[in-house]
Amino acid sequence: MAVDLLLGLQWGDEGKGKIVDVLTKNYDIIARFQGGPNAGHTLEFDGIKHVLHTIPSGIFHKKAINVVGNGVVIDPVIFKKELDALDVFKIDVKSKLFISRKAHLILPTHRLLDAASETSKGKAKIGSTLKGIGPTYMDKTGRNGMRVGDLELSDWKEKYRALADKHEAMIGFYNVDIQYNLEELEAEFFNAIKTLKALTFIDSEEYLYQAQKDGKKILAEGAQGSLLDIDFGTYPFVTSSNTTAAGACTGLGVAPNQIGDVKGIFKAYTTRVGSGPFPTELFDEDGKTMASVGNEFGATTGRPRRCGWLDLVALKYAVRVNGVTELMMMKGDVLSGFEKLKVCTAYNYKGEVISHLPYNIEAENVTPIYTEMKGWSQDLTKMTKAEELPSTLNDYIDFLEKELEVPIKIVSVGPDRTQTIHR
Repeated sequence: MAVDLLLGLQWGDEGKGKIVDVLTKNYDIIARFQGGPNAGHTLEFDGIKHVLHTIPSGIFHKKAINVVGNGVVIDPVIFKKELDALDVFKIDVKSKLFISRKAHLILPTHRLLDAASETSKGKAKIGSTLKGIGPTYMDKTGRNGMRVGDLELSDWKEKYRALADKHEAMIGFYNVDIQYNLEELEAEFFNAIKTLKALTFIDSEEYLYQAQKDGKKILAEGAQGSLLDIDFGTYPFVTSSNTTAAGACTGLGVAPNQIGDVKGIFKAYTTRVGSGPFPTELFDEDGKTMASVGNEFGATTGRPRRCGWLDLVALKYAVRVNGVTELMMMKGDVLSGFEKLKVCTAYNYKGEVISHLPYNIEAENVTPIYTEMKGWSQDLTKMTKAEELPSTLNDYIDFLEKELEVPIKIVSVGPDRTQTIHR
């Protein structure tokens, strides 16, 4: 059986958690393949809102196995808090949640390094969530990191101590005032390690290989979005991992020829959290309305999201880089009430009209060129069938499908799992 992928196509926050939750009934295994607890996957059902950071979004389904792959970095403290929040739902995490031995661990000193590095940048800061993710990936590529499998070794605490001491020495090089009590942080960390060690550790690449041989259906869940990819995103304002389809191969040990459908998720407009270029960003009442109606605040950080019109130049780029085979459009309901909608279909790049994403999309180089369309006023949130959608919304969808050359299979009209229209 091929492994299907589900990816965000913008700067994250597209609504991946909800769609994984909606699709999980069709899969046996949900596997997270990259990123860390800077991800905030929001699920809403039965009147309850859930935010997951590291645990895959299939955890609330009784039959699904959830795998945290080798490409993920895990903060045991945040992971324990997620598990504690699941207690009330009586989920058997020992049999439902498996952790790759090759996944790297975020240490308390990784978070301190993150804070010191970001503080030292001053106005040039990249907007890190300060979760220690960047420094953890740096240790991974520098071959210094601690992995989940190390916790099964008798000398893991010695390995921890050596790495933490090295980090403390590095913090001093930044020459910034970072206040912390490492003893307190470590007490919380070691307590969380006990919880982590009670879970099931697996050699995930072997587990998934055998699952494929046994005919199990697997959905790989990405975190963040394609425009935050360390290679193909708006560098340096990106995350520290490969958020694109290729990351699923390296983050799970799945061969490229085993990838099936690539499901891409995007908002009907565009948002971005943190620093970095954003060609279609709005600073007027339209942008404020999107933010207000869409409740655009980061699920993990609470930071307000910057809002703007849909950028088809960037979206086409993400579709091509990922090899997307089908699309899901989120938050169509947020655009209800706009008399006119705009879609960026090209850039004026240094005086030249282009339709591809260039190396640099900073405001001094790029001006968006818009196509204007009619909006719709109807409330979409109670609609359940594609036939109920307003004609102008269908025109919007048809236009996007023609431009992107990929079908839009799902339209989300609200945050609840039931507010999902299949086309």
